[in-house]
Parts: sequence; C-alpha cells; structure tokens
Amino acid sequence: MAMEKFDGVLLGIAQECEGGVQEMLDVIFSFLARKTDFYTGGEEGSAQTLVLDKYKKHGQAAWEEKRKKKQRDADADKKSKERREKEERLLTEQPQIQEVTEEEASKIEAEEKAKKSPTPEPVKKDESKKDDVTAQEDAEEEEDKDKMKPNDRNGADLPLYSWGQTLQELELRIPLGGAYKSKDLTVDIGKKHLKAGVKGKPLIIDADFPKEVKLDETTWCLEDKKTLVINIEKINQMEWWNKLVTTDQEINTKKVQPENSKLSDLDGETRGMVEKMMYDQRQKEMGKPTSDEKKKEDAIGQFMKTHPEMDFSNCKFN
Repeated sequence: MAMEKFDGVLLGIAQECEGGVQEMLDVIFSFLARKTDFYTGGEEGSAQTLVLDKYKKHGQAAWEEKRKKKQRDADADKKSKERREKEERLLTEQPQIQEVTEEEASKIEAEEKAKKSPTPEPVKKDESKKDDVTAQEDAEEEEDKDKMKPNDRNGADLPLYSWGQTLQELELRIPLGGAYKSKDLTVDIGKKHLKAGVKGKPLIIDADFPKEVKLDETTWCLEDKKTLVINIEKINQMEWWNKLVTTDQEINTKKVQPENSKLSDLDGETRGMVEKMMYDQRQKEMGKPTSDEKKKEDAIGQFMKTHPEMDFSNCKFN
C-alpha cells in the first residue's frame, strides 16, 4: 500500500494539533482505543510489541534515507567542485610557447626577409554579425514587452494569490480572507489541473497547469489557518515555468534570477549547467564573450601565433 496517499489527511491532522507531535500521537492512540480493538484484540502486550516493531521499521528507514541523502549531496558537491575546477583551468589557461630548432628559426627568418611585404592589417570584426545580434535583441524585447517581471521568488504576485518557483518545484500561496480549518477547504490537484478554494464559495483557482506535475511529491497545508500553501513538484526540472496556470499572465523567464544559495540543492551535472548558464549570461550583459566563444577565440589566437608566416588580414572568423 502506498502510504503517501494519506499524507494530505495526516498533514491536516498535524495542522489542527497545536500541541505538536505529542498531541497528534494522543489523537491517534485515543482513536485506536475508542474506535478499534487495537489494545484488546490480542494478547496483553501485543499492541505494544506491534507499535515498537513499526517504530523501529520506519525509524530505520528514515535514518537510512538521511544517510543516503547525505552521501548523494557529498557526491554531488565533489562532482560540482571538479567541474568548476576544470572550467576555471580552461578559462585561465594561457597559450603555450612552442620551441623550434635553430634550423626552423633560420628558415622562418629568411622567409620573412624575403617577403618584404607591409605589415598586414589587423583582423576586422564582422560588423554584420554585430548588427544581426542587435536586431535579434530588439526582436526579443518587442516579444517580451507584455510579459510580467518575475517577483523575488521567480514567480508572480497576482490579485488572488502569489507563486514562486525553483527548477524543481513551485510554491503557491493563497490568502483565504479569514480563519479556516482543513475540512473547510476544497483542494483537488491533478497532473494537469488544479482546483482550490473555500467550500461554499466560488473557487479561487480552477484551471490547467501549463505542464504536468508529480502527484506523489505534491502536498498542501493550511498556514496560520489563513493561508493555503501548495507545494507542486515539476516533472521537467530543467526549465522555468512562465505561468502557474494557463489563465495567468506570462512572466518573462529571461529575467529569472536563481539564488546562488539554492545551487547546492541541485545534483552535480545540473548545477554545473546552471553555473555555466549564469556565467554566460553575465558575460553577455557586459558585452564580453561567453565561455564557448572565449575558447574559440583562444584557439584561433593560438593558431595565429604558431603560424606567423600566414596572412590572416582578410580572414573572417564566425
């Protein structure tokens, strides 16, 4: 049996228990005593033995999962560190001077003297490429002019609710306009549709998600009895959503700013990709080459230095 399907019910009970875990346990064992033969259905002491067995079983599973998560985080940090060190070495690596024999040096010197040609003009940058980039940027600005700027949680603050996101999940916060209990709410979360509101009143949200979500990892709770909080797990964890539901106004995902402190939550490969994207974005904003463009420029410069006998004045590098 999938225990997770009862998470919503148990979260609702926990929300109602102001005394915390102690009160929640009182509620559960009181129910077993009043409404079932849990204590009296078997031999004396069998109920206690059963409770201890289940406690040990799930306790061991919890500690094992914590150990595995710690190991996964350590492995991810190690891979990410190795990736960053490799990229830093590539970015900071200087062209190496190649040695030539005396015979090769004499030959090169003689060829240079024989040429007696004027110094070639510096390679000119392709202005047409710059014009194309400018035109593309103007077109993108025109396309995004009607989109909302993301809030500080990379989502949107709307009249009836607000939402935010990371690459892995979304958080929806709905002020209810009064104090309620979990049983007073309507919350129906499907793979492609969301319904949420107060029973007896028009639904606050009744619309489709733009993408499918993971139901097993999606939960909700009532915060301070006044705010409905829904945490939604994405299926595709490599993209930013431009809206929570299809009826919302779009946000400009190009202006999303992932927090550096959240990068540690990603696996090593994903974290390396996000860091490279952030570095390239900063380089573009400063008008500097991206990491790929810099590698290309370094390779061309190295080739030109090692072949001084060649004339590159009329070459165009794209």
